[in-house]
Amino acid sequence: MTVASVDQAPAAGSDRAAGCSQKELVWQSGKLRLYRYRPIARPTRGVPLLVVYALVNRPYMMDLQEDRSLIRGLLAEGLDVYLIDWGYPDGADRFTTLADYIDQHLAGCVQQVLKTRRLRAVNLLGVCQGGVLSLCFSALHPQLVRNLITMVTPVDFHTPADLLSKWVSKIDVAAWVNDGNVSGDALNQLFLSLMPFRLTQQKYVDLLAGSPDRARIENFMRVEQWIFDSPDQAGAAFLEFVTWFYQENRLAQNRLEIAGRKVDLRALRLPMLNLIGKRDHLVPPAASAALQRLVGSSDYTMLEFDLGHIGMYISARAQREVPAAIANWLAAR
Repeated sequence: MTVASVDQAPAAGSDRAAGCSQKELVWQSGKLRLYRYRPIARPTRGVPLLVVYALVNRPYMMDLQEDRSLIRGLLAEGLDVYLIDWGYPDGADRFTTLADYIDQHLAGCVQQVLKTRRLRAVNLLGVCQGGVLSLCFSALHPQLVRNLITMVTPVDFHTPADLLSKWVSKIDVAAWVNDGNVSGDALNQLFLSLMPFRLTQQKYVDLLAGSPDRARIENFMRVEQWIFDSPDQAGAAFLEFVTWFYQENRLAQNRLEIAGRKVDLRALRLPMLNLIGKRDHLVPPAASAALQRLVGSSDYTMLEFDLGHIGMYISARAQREVPAAIANWLAAR
């Protein structure tokens, strides 16, 4: 289904849940929506970049506000940017699997971009869990991906510093799911519990101790809105993801299959850029850095930034460094 409507950038002070940049809804399938951003600089003639965000959070963190937007940074570099919005799963989605997300939803978005732009392959930017989905898609459909970029993406889920993996290692996930969906609020509390003082108390102390600047407070509240805007998770896909990746570490051990097809990272020969946050508490650097030893690409680049997980999207340093690094790497290819 193709839709010609355009989302206008919200006015100052309004709800920013849709992001701050103008974008056009170019395709949708069920709850999924595929957007193309309006250019803000002279566009290059390069291949479009499709951003694949995680299922567990909303993608507007990539476009939070004008001076804290990775999307705007990419647009300012002249890139042609598309974004997948997975939507909010409900009871009708409880049996949606990872194969559905990869071979139908993600594949449908890729095919839509390729068809409308008359291309054979697209560039992918996979973020966090979206990076895992992008790796799986690229391994299963290598002819459709020209360049692959992963950002704060876990690959080896059993590294020593992986607190989330330790937490879920002994959980009976099947009993938690129980043929239903998984509450986004419950997952959000799990993420906050990994660093309880820093993520639930210290940030408020820091806010009160700082200057009473309106822009600073509004930025804080936008981040808070995003943190607590947690979609429920499709039960079947959640069960597969936690079991196969976190508990059994199948991707790093070359034992992962999607719908009966082997996901072999060693067969990945395309150019790859891996972006890592040195202070990432959700995806430890070692969990991402493992990608280098697992893939078969001879054109592999790893860049580390002195940033945390969220800081990779919204910090002032990220705005200066990350979009330019992505654009320069793509321009060389």
